[in-house]
Amino acid sequence: MASGPDSLEGTSIDNLTRVRLTRLDKVMYPAGRITKGDVLMYYIRVAPLLLPFLRSRPLTLHRFPDGVEGEDFFEKDAPPGTPDFVDIFTRFSDTAGRDVHFILCNNLDTLIWIANLASLEIHTTLSTAGSFESPDLLLFDLDPEPPLQFDDVIDIAQIVREHLEDAGLQPYVKTSGKKGVHIVVPLVPGYRFREAREFVHGIGREIARTTPHAVSEFPRSRDPGTIFIDYLQNVHGKTMAAPYSLRATAGASVSAPLRWEELRHGARPEDFNIKTMLSRHEEPWRGIIETRQRL
Repeated sequence: MASGPDSLEGTSIDNLTRVRLTRLDKVMYPAGRITKGDVLMYYIRVAPLLLPFLRSRPLTLHRFPDGVEGEDFFEKDAPPGTPDFVDIFTRFSDTAGRDVHFILCNNLDTLIWIANLASLEIHTTLSTAGSFESPDLLLFDLDPEPPLQFDDVIDIAQIVREHLEDAGLQPYVKTSGKKGVHIVVPLVPGYRFREAREFVHGIGREIARTTPHAVSEFPRSRDPGTIFIDYLQNVHGKTMAAPYSLRATAGASVSAPLRWEELRHGARPEDFNIKTMLSRHEEPWRGIIETRQRL
């Protein structure tokens, strides 16, 4: 990927957005000399795949003003100076004791504005603003504890897939962008988070009874040599890295939607990064929002 603002100037970006772009030559990922301009170009190019998923979904931004080696912070509230073209969803938070003004990324300008804020990572809720109390996504979050590695996560992910398919469900898979895997099932309207959580927990318990290394209970989630089938993300207000979101890793890895056939031994999370993702010519999650299913 070309570095610096010149790669953006070639796209006539000023004619595409109302965002005033800043510090495009700022290095965000020092190991790969990847600049803020490169990050913006990445998000512009994946926008046709990312925006349909983000639509109407409250976001949490993970911002890195000085790049991945600098200080970072999470931001749920729309910051001061948020432009008028950014849609906002306001909800009272019991935890914060006040209204939270969530950002909704419903257009390209908003996505560019988010990237221009140096929000390298974009995290999204498992429900939309219109049905905030009702999840439309079911999430299995799988991470290995050393000395287990990504191949071991792949083995457990394929077992989860088998259980879901045996239950008549069509699961979708993506890398987390770091060390694990996310398995997602889109849901028909009307479920509560408790129902989603109990379903994922039930599958986890069943797998843990017969599968080495797999654990289903939180007290064992950090045991060495285990993979926790994390059901606790299926809670109101919890988030996951959005598909196609960059991650704050040295190699600018991406939370990459995959075909199940791609999730095989030898694959590595770092294989899917800001450079390689732009050379892919498929959308493994095409139609996910329309493929709503009953548990």
